[in-house]
Amino acid sequence: MGGFSAEWLSVREPVDHASCNNMVKRAMLDYLKAKHGKTLSNLSVVDLGCGTGSNLRGLAPFLGRQQNWTLVDYDPLLLSAAREALLDWADEVIIDDDQRFEIKRTEYTIKVQFLQADLMKSYDEVLNLRPDLITAAAFFDLVSIDWINRFAQALKSPLYTVLTYNGTEKWLPPHVADQAVLAAFVAHQQTDKGFGSAAGPHAAQALTDALQTRSYNVSQGLSNWALSQSEHHTLMRLLAKGIAQAVVETGQVEQVDVNEWLAARSLAKGCEIGHVDIFAAPTVPDTLAESLSPKQASTS
Repeated sequence: MGGFSAEWLSVREPVDHASCNNMVKRAMLDYLKAKHGKTLSNLSVVDLGCGTGSNLRGLAPFLGRQQNWTLVDYDPLLLSAAREALLDWADEVIIDDDQRFEIKRTEYTIKVQFLQADLMKSYDEVLNLRPDLITAAAFFDLVSIDWINRFAQALKSPLYTVLTYNGTEKWLPPHVADQAVLAAFVAHQQTDKGFGSAAGPHAAQALTDALQTRSYNVSQGLSNWALSQSEHHTLMRLLAKGIAQAVVETGQVEQVDVNEWLAARSLAKGCEIGHVDIFAAPTVPDTLAESLSPKQASTS
């Protein structure tokens, strides 16, 4: 699975971090602190489909002074981009070699190693690391429901996955082609991205169902992008362009209508793109049973 440019991932990163659902994040942190202590010393984290390392940069301030991350991706170019981005982000580089490095960022020290892996063929190497937490961002909507079910059956660690696309979009002002474009885009989202027919907007529910079947405790909440032309012009332009390209590939909307929609979207005042965050834990301390029971968290 590949096809995501470093530019796209870089432009969306600050919006991703700002959009993450605070209630779901708090459920994840409360669970980890109950299990590992309030200082969260020396946690091990595996990030699936790491891209350029956005999850690490977003979560590092919350996960204690000593952290160990394994960044997993199939695309070697993205792993290389992640390496460069994290080295640039660091305040100090302590150790640096081809496979791993150690950096300092403000008050925390992070050991990072990279793993190029085809998760479609096997995720055993990843799961056998038995990390304290597995993370992912904008990942599960790209895999198939069958893959989600098999992954959930094999999972043994807590899972925190953010920004799973849920198929809802609202552009302002409205355009006559909005519904046709959205329907075609959702259809494209469910094409094969390297894992079989992708779950697309059904991913969050499929993942929740699969984990609850295994008696995982699941907390979920909305993490919608709220974009405005004044603050997010570049992201909105890239988003509309990507949607239009996907819609054209489906052949479900006439090219002239797609062109008109794209031209209108270049002038859009704003848009809201729907996402879902999920935290799931295999075992729950009694003191957290209520806060981590299956629920729909409010957007925050």
